[in-house]
Amino acid sequence: MAMNREQRRYLQKQGQIDAEGNPVAAPREARPPERGQRVSPPEYFREVRSEMRRVNWPTKNEVVNYTIVVTLTVLILTAFIAGLDYLFAEGVLRILRLAS
Repeated sequence: MAMNREQRRYLQKQGQIDAEGNPVAAPREARPPERGQRVSPPEYFREVRSEMRRVNWPTKNEVVNYTIVVTLTVLILTAFIAGLDYLFAEGVLRILRLAS
């Protein structure tokens, strides 16, 4: 499998590959409880906490960049749609004035 440096570092950090890039055999996790069985609240929160640690959270710079991109995109599309709305409204009004 071909991978770049970033992927290799990420997988090494997670412990999925060794320094040479070979897969590391990991013990299997416990199977989830069968359907119909409930999990106790402490076990549920332990599992939630474990999953939240696995999340690849964005950095502050990434969040700022994504926020700027989304805000600009929304503003541009809003202006575009408002412009189309104005043009179509004026067009309909002119057609109605010609008909009367």
